[in-house]
Amino acid sequence: MKCKLYQVDTFTEKLFGGNPAGVCPLDEWLDDDLLQKIAMENNLAETAFYVKQDNHYEIRWFTPTVEVDLCGHATLATAFILFNHEGHSSDCISFFSKRSGKLKVRRKSTWLTLDFPVDELHQIAITNELLNCFDKKPIEAYKGKTDYMLVFEKESDIVNIRPEFENISKLNVRGVIITAPSENVDFISRFFAPQTGVIEDHATGSAYTTLTPYWTRKLGKNNLSSIQMSKRKGYLQCKLSTNRVEISGQSKLYLEGEIFLE
Repeated sequence: MKCKLYQVDTFTEKLFGGNPAGVCPLDEWLDDDLLQKIAMENNLAETAFYVKQDNHYEIRWFTPTVEVDLCGHATLATAFILFNHEGHSSDCISFFSKRSGKLKVRRKSTWLTLDFPVDELHQIAITNELLNCFDKKPIEAYKGKTDYMLVFEKESDIVNIRPEFENISKLNVRGVIITAPSENVDFISRFFAPQTGVIEDHATGSAYTTLTPYWTRKLGKNNLSSIQMSKRKGYLQCKLSTNRVEISGQSKLYLEGEIFLE
């Protein structure tokens, strides 16, 4: 049995930037154990699998160690493949996730826009548990559905921060977003999730369902630009729209191949 495999660099306009994701088109769902083994073998932050249904595509996302509720960059990669390599003809794709509901991606020239549900964000106390995760102290802390978000005073805090991965891995969340205002774009961020097999993610689309409503309120503007300050850097545009968040980026195809399954 053979299975197609694509690898796409997302939230970037050039190869070797942004966040790489695997994309596997399927005719029908394979066993969960096999999906997890493929993701582990790919050893990317996320591998997306999809199956075409009548008027939408069912989608799932796996890190090398677990299935996750939502992944922005792998959804962007999947839409890029459908638009450019798997024959989807219209400029809008409808996805469905049993964990996250209805998701849409629109195409405009080389830019693709994710339409995701906004996160539920609540301010929390800055506990010692959170303080022990980094060598710098945040000025605010928040809890979303799956992540903590820590806000810092300035851009250099985010760039120069030293994460304590062992302490981060003990937190009972998917991961930790850190963010600050920027001198060159509206805000910057980084994302750490060692507890889900991702030490530092390069560009985390789903984190912007948390970041966008916060910075929209903080900056008093609806159209925002951001850089995720990983080594590969991710470039994103985002917009808050009632209870949805629009997250836009570009992508580049890196690899097309086949997986040989016994």
